[in-house]
Amino acid sequence: MDFGYSPRASELQDRMRSFMDEHVFPAEAVYDRQLAEGDDPHALPPVMAELKEKARAEGLWNLFMAHGDWGAGLSNLEYAPLMELAGRSIIGPEVFNCSAPDTGNMELLALYGTPEQRERWLRPLLDAEIRSCFAMTEPEVASSDARNIRTRITRDGDTYVVNGRKWYTSGILDPDCRLIILMGKTDPEAPTYRQQSMLLVPRNTPGITILRDLPMFGYSDRLGHGDVLFENVRVPVANILGGEGQGFALAQGRLGPGRMHYAMRAIGFAERALRLMCERVTERTAFGGPLADQGVVREWIARSRIEIEQVRLLVLKSAWLMDTVGNAAARMEVAAIKVAALEVAHKVVDRAVQAHGAAGVSDDTVLGRLYAITRALRIADGPDEVHLRTVARQELAPYKKKTDPTTGAA
Repeated sequence: MDFGYSPRASELQDRMRSFMDEHVFPAEAVYDRQLAEGDDPHALPPVMAELKEKARAEGLWNLFMAHGDWGAGLSNLEYAPLMELAGRSIIGPEVFNCSAPDTGNMELLALYGTPEQRERWLRPLLDAEIRSCFAMTEPEVASSDARNIRTRITRDGDTYVVNGRKWYTSGILDPDCRLIILMGKTDPEAPTYRQQSMLLVPRNTPGITILRDLPMFGYSDRLGHGDVLFENVRVPVANILGGEGQGFALAQGRLGPGRMHYAMRAIGFAERALRLMCERVTERTAFGGPLADQGVVREWIARSRIEIEQVRLLVLKSAWLMDTVGNAAARMEVAAIKVAALEVAHKVVDRAVQAHGAAGVSDDTVLGRLYAITRALRIADGPDEVHLRTVARQELAPYKKKTDPTTGAA
Protein backbone atom coordinates (compact mmCIF):
# COMPACT_ATOMS: atom_id res chain seq x y z
CA MET A 1 0.00 0.00 0.00
CA ASP A 2 1.29 3.42 -0.99
CA PHE A 3 0.31 6.11 1.50
CA GLY A 4 2.06 8.90 -0.38
CA TYR A 5 0.32 11.71 -2.25
CA SER A 6 0.95 12.48 -5.88
CA PRO A 7 3.50 15.27 -6.54
CA ARG A 8 0.70 17.54 -7.70
CA ALA A 9 -1.38 16.88 -4.57
CA SER A 10 1.63 17.50 -2.33
CA GLU A 11 2.44 20.76 -4.11
CA LEU A 12 -1.15 21.98 -3.77
CA GLN A 13 -1.17 21.07 -0.09
CA ASP A 14 1.95 23.15 0.51
CA ARG A 15 0.43 26.10 -1.31
CA MET A 16 -2.89 25.86 0.48
CA ARG A 17 -1.24 25.44 3.88
CA SER A 18 0.75 28.61 3.28
CA PHE A 19 -2.33 30.46 2.04
CA MET A 20 -4.31 29.44 5.13
CA ASP A 21 -1.52 30.61 7.46
CA GLU A 22 -0.81 33.86 5.65
CA HIS A 23 -4.31 34.95 4.69
CA VAL A 24 -7.25 32.93 6.01
CA PHE A 25 -6.53 32.49 9.74
CA PRO A 26 -5.58 36.18 10.19
CA ALA A 27 -8.79 37.20 8.41
CA GLU A 28 -11.17 35.27 10.67
CA ALA A 29 -11.55 38.04 13.26
CA VAL A 30 -11.89 40.65 10.49
CA TYR A 31 -14.61 38.57 8.83
CA ASP A 32 -16.59 38.30 12.08
CA ARG A 33 -16.22 42.01 12.81
CA GLN A 34 -17.31 43.09 9.33
CA LEU A 35 -20.27 40.74 9.50
CA ALA A 36 -21.32 42.15 12.87
CA GLU A 37 -20.93 45.76 11.74
CA GLY A 38 -22.63 45.37 8.36
CA ASP A 39 -26.21 46.35 7.55
CA ASP A 40 -27.08 42.88 6.27
CA PRO A 41 -25.97 39.87 8.38
CA HIS A 42 -26.06 37.71 5.26
CA ALA A 43 -24.04 39.94 2.92
CA LEU A 44 -20.53 38.98 1.86
CA PRO A 45 -17.96 40.74 4.08
CA PRO A 46 -15.39 42.72 2.06
CA VAL A 47 -12.52 40.65 3.45
CA MET A 48 -14.04 37.48 1.96
CA ALA A 49 -14.21 39.09 -1.47
CA GLU A 50 -10.52 39.98 -1.11
CA LEU A 51 -9.61 36.45 -0.03
CA LYS A 52 -11.46 34.97 -2.99
CA GLU A 53 -9.59 37.21 -5.41
CA LYS A 54 -6.25 36.15 -3.92
CA ALA A 55 -7.14 32.46 -3.94
CA ARG A 56 -8.24 32.61 -7.56
CA ALA A 57 -5.10 34.49 -8.57
CA GLU A 58 -2.98 31.77 -6.95
CA GLY A 59 -4.83 28.95 -8.72
CA LEU A 60 -6.47 27.66 -5.53
CA TRP A 61 -9.93 27.79 -7.05
CA ASN A 62 -12.70 25.25 -7.80
CA LEU A 63 -10.36 22.46 -6.75
CA PHE A 64 -13.33 20.19 -5.96
CA MET A 65 -14.55 20.08 -9.56
CA ALA A 66 -13.36 16.96 -11.32
CA HIS A 67 -15.76 17.06 -14.27
CA GLY A 68 -15.13 18.51 -17.70
CA ASP A 69 -12.79 21.43 -18.17
CA TRP A 70 -14.30 23.50 -15.35
CA GLY A 71 -12.02 22.62 -12.45
CA ALA A 72 -8.55 21.43 -11.57
CA GLY A 73 -9.27 17.84 -12.57
CA LEU A 74 -8.18 16.43 -9.22
CA SER A 75 -9.17 12.96 -8.09
CA ASN A 76 -11.10 12.51 -4.85
CA LEU A 77 -7.92 11.24 -3.24
CA GLU A 78 -5.98 14.32 -4.34
CA TYR A 79 -8.70 16.72 -3.25
CA ALA A 80 -9.40 15.16 0.17
CA PRO A 81 -6.37 16.58 2.04
CA LEU A 82 -7.00 20.01 0.53
CA MET A 83 -10.52 20.02 1.97
CA GLU A 84 -9.05 19.08 5.36
CA LEU A 85 -6.72 22.08 5.26
CA ALA A 86 -9.51 24.43 4.20
CA GLY A 87 -11.75 22.95 6.89
CA ARG A 88 -9.44 24.09 9.67
CA SER A 89 -11.16 27.44 9.33
CA ILE A 90 -14.92 27.88 9.30
CA ILE A 91 -14.52 30.39 6.47
CA GLY A 92 -11.89 28.35 4.61
CA PRO A 93 -13.95 26.42 2.04
CA GLU A 94 -15.73 29.55 0.80
CA VAL A 95 -12.41 31.29 0.17
CA PHE A 96 -11.54 28.67 -2.47
CA ASN A 97 -15.08 28.48 -3.93
CA CYS A 98 -15.33 24.99 -2.46
CA SER A 99 -18.16 25.41 0.01
CA ALA A 100 -21.54 23.70 0.25
CA PRO A 101 -24.14 23.81 -1.07
CA ASP A 102 -22.55 25.28 -4.20
CA THR A 103 -20.09 22.41 -4.66
CA GLY A 104 -22.80 19.76 -4.86
CA ASN A 105 -25.00 21.96 -7.02
CA MET A 106 -22.15 22.65 -9.43
CA GLU A 107 -21.42 18.95 -9.71
CA LEU A 108 -25.09 18.27 -10.48
CA LEU A 109 -25.08 20.89 -13.22
CA ALA A 110 -21.79 19.64 -14.64
CA LEU A 111 -22.99 16.03 -14.76
CA TYR A 112 -26.66 16.38 -15.65
CA GLY A 113 -27.30 19.93 -16.84
CA THR A 114 -28.11 20.79 -20.43
CA PRO A 115 -25.73 23.12 -22.27
CA GLU A 116 -28.19 25.95 -21.69
CA GLN A 117 -28.48 25.19 -17.96
CA ARG A 118 -24.71 25.06 -17.59
CA GLU A 119 -24.24 28.33 -19.38
CA ARG A 120 -26.87 30.11 -17.30
CA TRP A 121 -26.00 28.68 -13.89
CA LEU A 122 -22.79 26.66 -13.79
CA ARG A 123 -20.45 29.23 -15.29
CA PRO A 124 -21.50 32.06 -12.90
CA LEU A 125 -21.23 29.68 -9.92
CA LEU A 126 -17.72 28.65 -10.94
CA ASP A 127 -16.79 32.31 -11.20
CA ALA A 128 -18.41 33.05 -7.79
CA GLU A 129 -20.60 35.67 -9.43
CA ILE A 130 -23.66 34.07 -7.84
CA ARG A 131 -24.49 31.59 -5.05
CA SER A 132 -27.06 28.79 -4.90
CA CYS A 133 -29.00 26.70 -2.42
CA PHE A 134 -30.46 23.19 -2.25
CA ALA A 135 -34.07 22.71 -1.11
CA MET A 136 -34.77 19.14 -0.02
CA THR A 137 -35.46 18.89 3.73
CA GLU A 138 -39.03 19.46 4.87
CA PRO A 139 -40.31 20.28 8.38
CA GLU A 140 -43.40 18.06 8.27
CA VAL A 141 -41.76 14.73 7.36
CA ALA A 142 -38.62 12.74 8.11
CA SER A 143 -36.64 13.94 5.15
CA SER A 144 -33.79 11.50 5.72
CA ASP A 145 -36.11 9.18 3.76
CA ALA A 146 -36.57 10.96 0.43
CA ARG A 147 -39.72 8.91 -0.21
CA ASN A 148 -41.46 11.09 2.38
CA ILE A 149 -41.04 14.34 0.48
CA ARG A 150 -44.38 16.09 -0.02
CA THR A 151 -43.46 19.11 -2.14
CA ARG A 152 -45.28 18.72 -5.45
CA ILE A 153 -43.96 19.60 -8.88
CA THR A 154 -46.95 19.56 -11.25
CA ARG A 155 -46.74 20.07 -14.97
CA ASP A 156 -49.07 22.67 -16.46
CA GLY A 157 -48.47 23.07 -20.18
CA ASP A 158 -45.00 24.50 -20.73
CA THR A 159 -44.37 25.12 -17.03
CA TYR A 160 -43.93 23.26 -13.79
CA VAL A 161 -45.80 24.51 -10.70
CA VAL A 162 -44.18 24.00 -7.29
CA ASN A 163 -46.12 23.87 -4.02
CA GLY A 164 -44.59 22.90 -0.70
CA ARG A 165 -42.50 23.95 2.25
CA LYS A 166 -38.78 23.39 2.77
CA TRP A 167 -36.53 24.25 5.66
CA TYR A 168 -32.83 24.40 6.47
CA THR A 169 -32.44 25.53 2.88
CA SER A 170 -28.85 26.59 3.40
CA GLY A 171 -27.66 29.59 1.42
CA ILE A 172 -30.99 31.06 0.42
CA LEU A 173 -30.56 34.24 2.50
CA ASP A 174 -27.28 35.19 0.85
CA PRO A 175 -28.05 38.26 -1.30
CA ASP A 176 -26.00 36.65 -4.08
CA CYS A 177 -28.18 33.51 -4.14
CA ARG A 178 -29.72 33.28 -7.59
CA LEU A 179 -30.55 29.58 -7.95
CA ILE A 180 -32.54 27.05 -5.93
CA ILE A 181 -32.19 23.39 -6.84
CA LEU A 182 -35.41 21.91 -5.50
CA MET A 183 -36.33 18.28 -4.92
CA GLY A 184 -40.02 17.41 -5.18
CA LYS A 185 -42.46 14.80 -6.43
CA THR A 186 -43.55 14.90 -10.04
CA ASP A 187 -45.42 11.57 -10.02
CA PRO A 188 -46.56 10.11 -6.66
CA GLU A 189 -47.90 7.03 -8.48
CA ALA A 190 -44.59 6.10 -10.13
CA PRO A 191 -42.29 3.39 -8.74
CA THR A 192 -40.89 4.43 -5.36
CA TYR A 193 -37.58 5.81 -6.54
CA ARG A 194 -38.93 7.36 -9.73
CA GLN A 195 -41.38 9.75 -8.08
CA GLN A 196 -38.91 12.56 -7.35
CA SER A 197 -37.41 15.14 -9.66
CA MET A 198 -35.03 18.08 -9.35
CA LEU A 199 -35.98 21.49 -10.65
CA LEU A 200 -33.90 24.61 -11.24
CA VAL A 201 -35.82 27.50 -9.69
CA PRO A 202 -34.53 31.07 -10.08
CA ARG A 203 -34.44 32.69 -6.65
CA ASN A 204 -36.50 35.71 -7.79
CA THR A 205 -39.42 33.61 -9.05
CA PRO A 206 -42.77 34.87 -7.68
CA GLY A 207 -44.34 32.72 -4.97
CA ILE A 208 -41.20 32.08 -2.89
CA THR A 209 -41.48 33.30 0.70
CA ILE A 210 -38.76 33.01 3.33
CA LEU A 211 -40.64 32.52 6.59
CA ARG A 212 -37.61 32.71 8.88
CA ASP A 213 -33.88 32.12 9.20
CA LEU A 214 -33.16 29.03 11.29
CA PRO A 215 -30.17 28.98 13.67
CA MET A 216 -28.03 26.00 14.64
CA PHE A 217 -27.73 25.76 18.42
CA GLY A 218 -28.22 29.51 18.58
CA TYR A 219 -25.62 30.34 15.93
CA SER A 220 -26.79 32.12 12.79
CA ASP A 221 -24.95 31.35 9.59
CA ARG A 222 -24.08 34.07 7.09
CA LEU A 223 -25.58 32.09 4.23
CA GLY A 224 -28.75 31.50 6.22
CA HIS A 225 -30.82 28.35 6.73
CA GLY A 226 -34.20 29.28 5.33
CA ASP A 227 -37.66 28.04 6.23
CA VAL A 228 -39.19 28.56 2.80
CA LEU A 229 -42.71 28.40 1.43
CA PHE A 230 -43.30 27.68 -2.27
CA GLU A 231 -46.78 28.71 -3.42
CA ASN A 232 -47.67 28.20 -7.09
CA VAL A 233 -44.09 28.85 -8.13
CA ARG A 234 -43.92 28.54 -11.91
CA VAL A 235 -40.78 27.74 -13.91
CA PRO A 236 -40.32 26.58 -17.52
CA VAL A 237 -40.35 22.86 -18.29
CA ALA A 238 -36.79 23.31 -19.60
CA ASN A 239 -35.69 23.83 -15.97
CA ILE A 240 -36.01 20.15 -15.08
CA LEU A 241 -32.61 18.71 -14.18
CA GLY A 242 -31.82 15.35 -15.73
CA GLY A 243 -35.43 14.50 -16.56
CA GLU A 244 -38.57 13.61 -14.64
CA GLY A 245 -38.17 10.81 -12.13
CA GLN A 246 -34.39 11.25 -11.89
CA GLY A 247 -34.36 13.17 -8.61
CA PHE A 248 -33.52 10.29 -6.29
CA ALA A 249 -30.71 9.04 -8.52
CA LEU A 250 -29.30 12.56 -8.87
CA ALA A 251 -29.41 13.07 -5.11
CA GLN A 252 -27.47 9.87 -4.51
CA GLY A 253 -24.84 10.87 -7.08
CA ARG A 254 -24.51 14.29 -5.45
CA LEU A 255 -23.96 12.85 -1.97
CA GLY A 256 -20.96 10.54 -2.59
CA PRO A 257 -18.22 13.14 -3.08
CA GLY A 258 -20.13 15.55 -0.85
CA ARG A 259 -19.87 13.21 2.13
CA MET A 260 -16.13 12.88 1.58
CA HIS A 261 -15.91 16.69 1.58
CA TYR A 262 -17.87 16.81 4.85
CA ALA A 263 -15.66 14.16 6.41
CA MET A 264 -12.36 15.79 5.49
CA ARG A 265 -13.64 19.17 6.62
CA ALA A 266 -14.57 17.52 9.93
CA ILE A 267 -11.01 16.25 10.26
CA GLY A 268 -9.88 19.82 9.72
CA PHE A 269 -12.16 20.89 12.58
CA ALA A 270 -10.65 18.19 14.79
CA GLU A 271 -7.09 19.22 13.94
CA ARG A 272 -7.90 22.85 14.78
CA ALA A 273 -9.45 21.83 18.10
CA LEU A 274 -6.52 19.59 19.00
CA ARG A 275 -4.05 22.38 18.28
CA LEU A 276 -6.02 24.79 20.47
CA MET A 277 -6.19 22.21 23.23
CA CYS A 278 -2.43 21.59 23.16
CA GLU A 279 -1.72 25.33 23.21
CA ARG A 280 -4.09 25.86 26.11
CA VAL A 281 -2.85 23.09 28.38
CA THR A 282 0.80 24.06 27.95
CA GLU A 283 0.03 27.68 28.86
CA ARG A 284 -2.27 27.12 31.85
CA THR A 285 -1.11 26.16 35.33
CA ALA A 286 -3.25 24.39 37.92
CA PHE A 287 -2.51 22.29 41.02
CA GLY A 288 1.17 23.11 40.97
CA GLY A 289 2.02 22.62 37.29
CA PRO A 290 0.94 22.94 33.66
CA LEU A 291 -2.36 21.32 32.74
CA ALA A 292 -0.39 19.34 30.20
CA ASP A 293 1.18 17.37 33.08
CA GLN A 294 -2.18 16.04 34.21
CA GLY A 295 -2.67 12.41 33.22
CA VAL A 296 -6.26 12.87 32.07
CA VAL A 297 -5.26 15.78 29.81
CA ARG A 298 -2.50 13.72 28.23
CA GLU A 299 -5.03 10.95 27.61
CA TRP A 300 -7.35 13.43 25.88
CA ILE A 301 -4.52 14.52 23.62
CA ALA A 302 -3.30 11.01 22.87
CA ARG A 303 -6.76 9.64 22.12
CA SER A 304 -7.54 12.63 19.93
CA ARG A 305 -4.44 12.09 17.83
CA ILE A 306 -5.12 8.37 17.48
CA GLU A 307 -8.75 8.89 16.51
CA ILE A 308 -7.94 11.60 13.96
CA GLU A 309 -5.32 9.41 12.28
CA GLN A 310 -7.70 6.45 12.17
CA VAL A 311 -10.58 8.32 10.63
CA ARG A 312 -8.33 10.13 8.14
CA LEU A 313 -7.16 6.79 6.77
CA LEU A 314 -10.76 5.60 6.45
CA VAL A 315 -11.73 8.74 4.56
CA LEU A 316 -8.74 8.50 2.23
CA LYS A 317 -9.57 4.85 1.57
CA SER A 318 -13.12 5.91 0.66
CA ALA A 319 -11.80 8.60 -1.66
CA TRP A 320 -9.50 6.07 -3.32
CA LEU A 321 -12.39 3.63 -3.79
CA MET A 322 -14.56 6.32 -5.36
CA ASP A 323 -11.72 7.03 -7.79
CA THR A 324 -11.01 3.38 -8.64
CA VAL A 325 -14.31 1.48 -8.45
CA GLY A 326 -16.91 4.25 -8.38
CA ASN A 327 -19.28 5.85 -5.90
CA ALA A 328 -21.75 2.97 -5.88
CA ALA A 329 -19.11 0.35 -5.05
CA ALA A 330 -17.78 2.57 -2.25
CA ARG A 331 -21.23 3.08 -0.76
CA MET A 332 -20.51 1.38 2.57
CA GLU A 333 -17.26 3.28 3.11
CA VAL A 334 -18.88 6.59 2.16
CA ALA A 335 -21.65 5.97 4.69
CA ALA A 336 -19.09 4.99 7.32
CA ILE A 337 -16.98 8.13 7.00
CA LYS A 338 -19.99 10.43 7.42
CA VAL A 339 -20.59 8.83 10.83
CA ALA A 340 -17.00 8.32 11.94
CA ALA A 341 -15.54 11.68 10.95
CA LEU A 342 -18.22 13.78 12.63
CA GLU A 343 -18.17 11.60 15.75
CA VAL A 344 -14.41 12.03 16.08
CA ALA A 345 -14.53 15.75 15.34
CA HIS A 346 -17.25 16.34 17.91
CA LYS A 347 -15.40 14.29 20.51
CA VAL A 348 -12.12 16.15 19.99
CA VAL A 349 -13.86 19.53 20.06
CA ASP A 350 -15.61 18.52 23.28
CA ARG A 351 -12.26 17.67 24.89
CA ALA A 352 -10.84 20.99 23.75
CA VAL A 353 -13.81 22.82 25.26
CA GLN A 354 -13.21 21.00 28.56
CA ALA A 355 -9.53 21.90 28.49
CA HIS A 356 -10.41 25.57 28.02
CA GLY A 357 -12.90 25.63 30.88
CA ALA A 358 -15.13 28.71 30.84
CA ALA A 359 -13.33 30.08 27.77
CA GLY A 360 -14.38 26.98 25.83
CA VAL A 361 -18.07 27.85 26.03
CA SER A 362 -17.55 31.54 25.26
CA ASP A 363 -17.08 33.25 21.93
CA ASP A 364 -13.43 34.02 22.74
CA THR A 365 -12.37 30.96 20.74
CA VAL A 366 -13.82 29.16 17.75
CA LEU A 367 -14.58 26.08 19.86
CA GLY A 368 -18.19 26.93 20.69
CA ARG A 369 -18.96 27.35 17.00
CA LEU A 370 -17.14 24.13 16.12
CA TYR A 371 -19.07 22.30 18.83
CA ALA A 372 -22.38 23.43 17.34
CA ILE A 373 -21.31 22.68 13.76
CA THR A 374 -19.96 19.20 14.45
CA ARG A 375 -23.12 18.28 16.34
CA ALA A 376 -25.46 19.68 13.71
CA LEU A 377 -23.62 17.94 10.88
CA ARG A 378 -24.39 14.57 12.48
CA ILE A 379 -27.95 15.29 11.34
CA ALA A 380 -27.35 17.22 8.12
CA ASP A 381 -26.85 15.23 4.92
CA GLY A 382 -28.54 12.24 6.54
CA PRO A 383 -28.43 11.46 10.28
CA ASP A 384 -25.93 8.96 11.66
CA GLU A 385 -28.62 6.29 11.92
CA VAL A 386 -29.31 6.32 8.18
CA HIS A 387 -25.65 5.74 7.37
CA LEU A 388 -25.30 3.08 10.05
CA ARG A 389 -28.30 1.34 8.50
CA THR A 390 -26.50 1.32 5.14
CA VAL A 391 -23.32 -0.12 6.64
CA ALA A 392 -25.20 -2.79 8.59
CA ARG A 393 -27.30 -3.80 5.59
CA GLN A 394 -24.23 -4.36 3.44
CA GLU A 395 -22.40 -6.13 6.24
CA LEU A 396 -25.32 -8.53 6.76
CA ALA A 397 -25.98 -9.20 3.07
CA PRO A 398 -23.63 -12.21 2.74
CA TYR A 399 -25.25 -13.87 5.76
CA LYS A 400 -28.82 -13.79 4.53
CA LYS A 401 -30.13 -17.24 3.65
CA LYS A 402 -31.22 -17.71 0.07
CA THR A 403 -34.45 -19.67 -0.22
CA ASP A 404 -35.87 -21.67 -3.09
CA PRO A 405 -38.93 -19.68 -4.26
CA THR A 406 -40.76 -22.90 -5.21
CA THR A 407 -40.23 -24.88 -1.98
CA GLY A 408 -39.23 -22.21 0.56
CA ALA A 409 -36.25 -24.35 1.56
CA ALA A 410 -32.89 -22.82 2.34
